[in-house]
Amino acid sequence: MASTETKDLSAAARKDEGTATGGNAAAGDIAGLEAGLDALESRVVDRQPWLRTAASKAFPPLVAIVIVLVVWQLAYHFELKPHYLLPSPVDVAHSLQQKWLEGTLLSFVWTSVSRGALGFVASVALGTVLGLVVARVKAVRAAIGPILSGLQSLPSVAWVPAAIIWFGLSDATIYAVVLLGAVPSIANGLVAGVDQISPLYLRAGRTIGATGLAGIRHVLLPAALPGYIAGLKQGWAFSWRSLMAAELIVNAPDLGTGLGQLLEQGREFQDMSWVLAAILLILIVGIGIELLIFAPVERRVLRSRGLLVKS
Repeated sequence: MASTETKDLSAAARKDEGTATGGNAAAGDIAGLEAGLDALESRVVDRQPWLRTAASKAFPPLVAIVIVLVVWQLAYHFELKPHYLLPSPVDVAHSLQQKWLEGTLLSFVWTSVSRGALGFVASVALGTVLGLVVARVKAVRAAIGPILSGLQSLPSVAWVPAAIIWFGLSDATIYAVVLLGAVPSIANGLVAGVDQISPLYLRAGRTIGATGLAGIRHVLLPAALPGYIAGLKQGWAFSWRSLMAAELIVNAPDLGTGLGQLLEQGREFQDMSWVLAAILLILIVGIGIELLIFAPVERRVLRSRGLLVKS
């Protein structure tokens, strides 16, 4: 009798062991399957040769440009608008060529780019300090946070009349409009980046003694870098837009001629080729700086943190 019970217990134990082993194996299979699916869905992008990267990035925009030029030429050919109102791409190219041969084209571009760069640097300095204060001081955030969001949605051209009254027809007016347009975007971008930091990082920084300015430099800003860079990109876009709005209206002989003034001159002469050429230059400079400066920096930061993935 005892022998029979012993055999039954042994059989039951072996069955339980087999069930547990089978369950562990099944769990291991499921875990492996989930890991495999995750690896298929998300993969860190390896660094590629720059020629291959440039080709892959340049091909889609080139196709889009060709399509736009074809549609533009068809609209010109079928005279959707009179030719003096809608010149052909060739006419616009001739206008650009004329400015180039006059030796004034690069000076127009440099005037606007130098103004935009100086205004953007000042905006970064002010926007970073303001964003840190708003992000870390609750009372300031409650008071200024909604105002920053409202200022970000305010069109930059709305500041031009006030800036003219304050500073007259001078470079100070242009830079004031640029600052008022870009600082809120940069500050809001930094606030958003700080809000996304895990509290664990901040506690770890305080534990190792990174407090005050050291904590901001070594913990807060590096952790908020992805959101901060997004704010900088948006800040540059607002800087460039604000600059063009200011240059369109603030026009004086001693200020020099930027792309905004070039656009306004084309309007005064009723030369649509001139106007479209200025618009094209504004678009090329704005997009070119974003692609050549901000996009590579953003990709590098995201890749270093394992955040740059492709599906």
